[in-house]
Amino acid sequence: MRMRGLERSLPGFTIVELLLGLAIAGTLAAIAVPTSLRTLDDFRTRSAARYLASRLGDARLRSIKRGYAIGLRFQAGADDYLVTTVADGNGNGLRTTEILRGIDRALTESETIGSHFAGVAFGILDEVPDADGQPANGTDGVRVGVSRVLSMGPDGTSSSGTLYVHGQGRAQYAVRVLGATGRVRVLKYDQLQRRWIDQ
Repeated sequence: MRMRGLERSLPGFTIVELLLGLAIAGTLAAIAVPTSLRTLDDFRTRSAARYLASRLGDARLRSIKRGYAIGLRFQAGADDYLVTTVADGNGNGLRTTEILRGIDRALTESETIGSHFAGVAFGILDEVPDADGQPANGTDGVRVGVSRVLSMGPDGTSSSGTLYVHGQGRAQYAVRVLGATGRVRVLKYDQLQRRWIDQ
């Protein structure tokens, strides 16, 4: 004796439906992956800029607390700049010759920004103006004077300068230090609006 309903086919997908589903999934992945990579690149670059701003803020607070100059030294390396926190050792401010002689001492090991944030380096991308809106005049990302030292004084002031960092894509950030106040600002270059905006 046969029961009714057992002769029905079991629900499932045809090969055409499976192929259509795979094609849709592949298209969505092709759209999502570049967007995800741009977002990750922007996140890393923003994090690197904030890391530099944090180190400068820490140097300023330590300088005020201890009563002598503390700053960041940027030394050109093989691939990118090496960053070192340095302290005044004889009360006359931070000087490159005294750093080299060990009078102004290093407080941290020298490191590249890329050692903390993969794919991030100092520099200005093509067609990006400097933070004042003027043509960049080169791709060098460390604009802190000839000495390549950003110094924070015990009176709360600092030397002035701008540090530019970029990612592997088009992410571009700047860390600006205003000398009279020692204030540190992080800026992002908005590619669509073609201008720098505060972060």
